[in-house]
Amino acid sequence: MPAPATPDYFPNDAVKFILNLGRALHGYGYDAGRLEDVLGLASRQLGVEAQFFSTPTSIMASFGTLDRSRTYMIRVVPGDHDLGKLARIDHVVIEVLKGSMTPTDGSAQIDLIAAAPPTYGPWLMVAAFALTSGAVTRFLGGGPREILVGAVLGLVIGVISMFSGRYAAMTKVFEPVASFAAAFLASAVSHVFPHSVFIATLAGLIVLVPGFTLTVAMTELSTRHLASGTARMSAAFMTFLGIAFGVALGNTLAEQFFGPAANLLPTQSPEWLIPLVLLLAPLGFVVLLKAEPRDAPWIVIMGVLAFYASQLGAIIFGPDLGSFVGAFAVGVGSSVIARLLDRPSQIYLVPGILLLVPGSVGFRSIAALMDREVVSGIETAFKMVVIAVSIVSGILIARVVTPRRGTA
Repeated sequence: MPAPATPDYFPNDAVKFILNLGRALHGYGYDAGRLEDVLGLASRQLGVEAQFFSTPTSIMASFGTLDRSRTYMIRVVPGDHDLGKLARIDHVVIEVLKGSMTPTDGSAQIDLIAAAPPTYGPWLMVAAFALTSGAVTRFLGGGPREILVGAVLGLVIGVISMFSGRYAAMTKVFEPVASFAAAFLASAVSHVFPHSVFIATLAGLIVLVPGFTLTVAMTELSTRHLASGTARMSAAFMTFLGIAFGVALGNTLAEQFFGPAANLLPTQSPEWLIPLVLLLAPLGFVVLLKAEPRDAPWIVIMGVLAFYASQLGAIIFGPDLGSFVGAFAVGVGSSVIARLLDRPSQIYLVPGILLLVPGSVGFRSIAALMDREVVSGIETAFKMVVIAVSIVSGILIARVVTPRRGTA
């Protein structure tokens, strides 16, 4: 006697919407904790019992009770932040959860948003690479010469990024290739335009170093999302190694062609540059993170808040723990702005945190270890961990003391 057919206990339109939502939010930069929270909220509002498990490369979703459930596994590729599309998807989620839009229409809207062209053109993205690298050079202790060279290296990396996006194979080796080009050019140019090669190279590579990935990984580990946090930590470490390899190869090859680099100590930059770079660096992040233009003023405010709050924290707690104050201030500020504007807090949190993340410290650590300066490398690595823990603590405490929006 054949077994009775299992009835369909699941509203397929709601399940499809939830799965599409998970794929989209994952691709636009949500960490495991936030992603699972938003999907859980959407499921409860739509009357679907569900459980979720997220990693950097997959999402697993189980719908129904333990004895009658259906499980889906979605293979996802870690994507770049797209704060503009994230804001539009957030609006769709709100409309669906309020009942103003059906889940079927919500799924269609998510597909349209995902297929929409980028907010900014490729050459504007290239210019943002140059702008960000040049501005950040001031924070790394560079003078006018290093700022100029750092901006040029950022421009070169931006061009490589633009062309690598057209070839799938190139994206897998983008960091080593870009690092090689930056290191080679920085060393070669030093013979005709003397500058601090290390600072200029680091400034050019600052957009590539996975400091934010490291911070997200430690956030996930702190919130007990162990699988996702461990995988993301491993990815950050491998990116650091790829960048260090490219830099070592570029420096070595440049020395073979041109001789030892004419490496100079950076000159002192004028203090009036600080307000200027605090304006330019966040504007570069607006383009690189594909935020909508209307969010630019608030992102600049978050950048200023992050810098001066971390400076105050450094005076009170010391330079390593000062990032805690900066991260706490950005966490609170982004939550307040998100509630006032009814937009995702991620839009304002990510650019502010980017000014604090210890990516440059991590690169210094890997570079020291590759130069066989073991003690210095380990000390710098420990400093990186302390800064990352400080940032994570500030973010998590800010989430506790400030009320969150319904979706993000």
